Amino acid sequence: MAMKNDDYWFEHKSIGYGSGLPIAWQGWAILVGYIGIMTLGALLVEWDEEVGLPAGVTIMVLSTIGFLAIARAKTRGGWRWRWRRKD
Repeated sequence: MAMKNDDYWFEHKSIGYGSGLPIAWQGWAILVGYIGIMTLGALLVEWDEEVGLPAGVTIMVLSTIGFLAIARAKTRGGWRWRWRRKD
């Protein structure tokens, strides 16, 4: 995959809807951060049912919304349904 010098962090999916893998270090950093936050949320849920469950679920939902918003804004070619690689 040839890297183009543009402001996109993710490549679009070749088949389906949404983002594919990161193509820039910023995309990888966001993905690793998202995985870390999701792990933290899961640990909170396991830690305490009374406090950790609502806190963990809230953290996971808000981080997912944020990650998807960033991925959508930073995907080369935008999000749309694709049947094959050619645009």
